[in-house]
This record gives sequence, structure tokens and C-alpha cells, in this order.
Amino acid sequence: MLHHIKKIIVGFVLLVASIANAQQDAQYTQYMHNTIVINPAYAGSRNVLSINGTHRSQWQGLVGAPKTQTLSINSPMTEKVGLGLSIVRDEIGPAVESYVAGDFSYTLPLNNGSTMFSFGMKAGFHSLNIDFSKLLIYNPTDDLLQNNVNNKISPIIGVGAYVYDEKWYIGISSPNILKTEHFSKSSVSKAAESLHLYAIGGYVFDINPDLQFKPAVLVKMAKGSPLAIDASANFLINQKFTLGASYRLNAAASALMGFQISRSMMIGYAYDYDTTDIGSYNSGSHEFLLRFEFFTKVKGKVSPRFF
Repeated sequence: MLHHIKKIIVGFVLLVASIANAQQDAQYTQYMHNTIVINPAYAGSRNVLSINGTHRSQWQGLVGAPKTQTLSINSPMTEKVGLGLSIVRDEIGPAVESYVAGDFSYTLPLNNGSTMFSFGMKAGFHSLNIDFSKLLIYNPTDDLLQNNVNNKISPIIGVGAYVYDEKWYIGISSPNILKTEHFSKSSVSKAAESLHLYAIGGYVFDINPDLQFKPAVLVKMAKGSPLAIDASANFLINQKFTLGASYRLNAAASALMGFQISRSMMIGYAYDYDTTDIGSYNSGSHEFLLRFEFFTKVKGKVSPRFF
């Protein structure tokens, strides 16, 4: 009984922190397969029509734990222009955040076409809903908890750059350069004083024709927040099986696996073991990924098994 009460207390603390910092980006362990969500310049870079679905259940067993669903689509439209669409639903306790954003990228060849440079923009809207009736409220007369938050809409504008070839990639982006403050009857959006920046990078080492080593890193930076670093190391076996591990600095250790079922279909799974004090109150996080890809008539090299 006492252990269950502790779970509720921890869950409520996390909920309050989430609401106080609403419109924060969702977290992914398989970020190397979900780049379009954080960087619009990625749109069309694989030279295929790519449809990616992700479900993440974080901190299993913790009351009010986050759940995230993502659906993204991106494709090259010409040799230089790529388009994409991302839909994200992020739930924690009584709070539900959703956003829909379109992506545009423009690509320029470098080094006689062996390297590509893309820059992109993201635009859309964000919705926030909070149902306070789902909480066990200590003071039912608290003025701040009398009215639910219903469909508070705010704009999204993001930018990004992405440089890549068949063996490596680097990128930098800010998925939303606006900061929105929600009031009881209105919302105000303005340019953020401190941007949330994402830096990504990865490389493919050929150990032999049937084995590749694929390290990758994701860095999140924001003024006033600790530096967040995700580092992963995956092995690609026979161009089909992916096995690896990941570490999120001062947060979690993860195991990853994937299977390229066919040329067009891939599935992935990641398990996170929380290394913080919260780990005592949950049984880990699960993340599932499903990707479909269809080849287009746009000219260009295709390397869907890498990135």
C-alpha cells in the first residue's frame, strides 16, 4: 500500500512539472529512425516515400506515466525539394498535448553530388488539453483547478539543417522557435528567448560485407536546462537485423533491436531502464516502431537500411 502511495506521489510531481513546462518535445530512444520529427531538413533525404509510426510507453507502473504516439510521412517531390508531415500525441496524467506540423526541405549537392546539404522549415499548430477532474485534488476550491484547459492552440515554427552522404550525417535544428504562454482565456506566442536546439550525428562503419557498426548521437541544448545527450551503438547484421544499446546521460540505459522484414517494411523495439531515483517506482519504458517505405521516381541514391 505504501509503495503504491509513493507511486502516486511521484506521478503527481512529474505531472505538475510537465504542465508547468507544457509544450516540451516528446522523448524517443529510436531517434535515429525518427529524425523528421525534430529536423525538417530531413524530409525526402532517404529518396523514398517513408511512413513511420512510433508508440512509447514510459515508466511502466507509474501512475500518470507519459505515453506518446507519433505518425510521420516524408518524401522527395523533386531532386531538390522534400515534403513531410508529423502528427504527435503526448499524454501524461490528465494532460494531453498534440501537434500537427508540415515540413519543407531544399537540398543542394556538394562535392560533385557525393554529399548533400539540406535546409528546412516546419510549420503547424500545437494543442493543449488538461482535465483536472482526473486528479485527486487536496483543495477542491483552488481557483487554479476550477476550469479545465480545452484546446489551447498555439503555432509551431521550426528550422533545421542536415548534411549527409551514404556513410555519415550531421544536423542541427530547433523544432519550435516560438514560446507560448497560456492564460485563462487567451494564449500569447512570441519568439523564444532561449531556443531548444537539437544536434544529431551518425556514421556507418563497414566491418565486413555482412556487418556494419552504426554509432549515433543526439544532443539537446537549452539555456537554463542541463545538457541532454543520447548516445547509441547499433550493429546491422546481414542488412536485416539491428542490435544495439543506448545511454541517455544521467537518465537511462537502453537496449535496441530492429528487423528489416522486407525492402519496404521495418520494425523496431527499444527498452529503457531508468537510472534515476524514479527507476525505483517503475519497470522501465517500451518503445515500438513500424516503418513502411515505397520507392519513388525521383532520381537519387537510396540507402534505407542506414539512415
